[in-house]
Amino acid sequence: MYRHKKDYELRYTDVDAYDNLKLSSLLSFLEESACLSADELGFGYKDIAPKHFGFIIANWYIKLERNIKLGEILTLHTWPLKPRHLIFLRDFELYCGDEKVGVATARWCMINTDTFAFLPASAYFKESDFDNYNTERSIVFSEWKIPAITDGREVYSKVVRFNDYDHYFHVNNTKYADFLTDVFSVEELKDKTLKSVQITYVKQCKEGEKIDFIRSDDGVYIFVEGRVNGELRVQMRMKLED
Repeated sequence: MYRHKKDYELRYTDVDAYDNLKLSSLLSFLEESACLSADELGFGYKDIAPKHFGFIIANWYIKLERNIKLGEILTLHTWPLKPRHLIFLRDFELYCGDEKVGVATARWCMINTDTFAFLPASAYFKESDFDNYNTERSIVFSEWKIPAITDGREVYSKVVRFNDYDHYFHVNNTKYADFLTDVFSVEELKDKTLKSVQITYVKQCKEGEKIDFIRSDDGVYIFVEGRVNGELRVQMRMKLED
């Protein structure tokens, strides 16, 4: 069955102060592989942009076995699943050599890029387009709803600027990873392993908006929310281990 495979060599600019792959870099690799796979399958940016269609990411879930280090070569496998009306699932497996170091799954939505209205799969695809799709899952995950923070503390604020944007004129999903992980101090992440992370993109953020980041810890997970004037825009649930 179909899989797209691509190698990514971890460069100095891809890692953090402890030579671990940054979450934002990992999301960039995953998004790049997803886009290259879509190109191969006939629904990439160059295929759908002339129709004023596009894809945006609604949710990520990533589970890692260990930190991925500077100098390693990360091989990503990805494939789409048959869509369910408005939801397009895509799965990933992560390898360093023969070692499977993680899995990921993402939910995407197809939109009209003029109105940002959600579009059903039938707006572009025929049912027969999915006949040869891989039905294998990298991970079975269904807990997409992240609990809201009710008793958190505001850590810092960020104003959206030009370099946060993508070609849909809103903050790119990979940029949020840096925003969300900036609630941690450098010392706090020393000797820590990222075990899992879940991100939900609730509503797009635009240039000039000030995002306030609120954090809460329950002893197992760290929860982070980004809010604009009190309105929820992005959520993260992360698990770290020593």
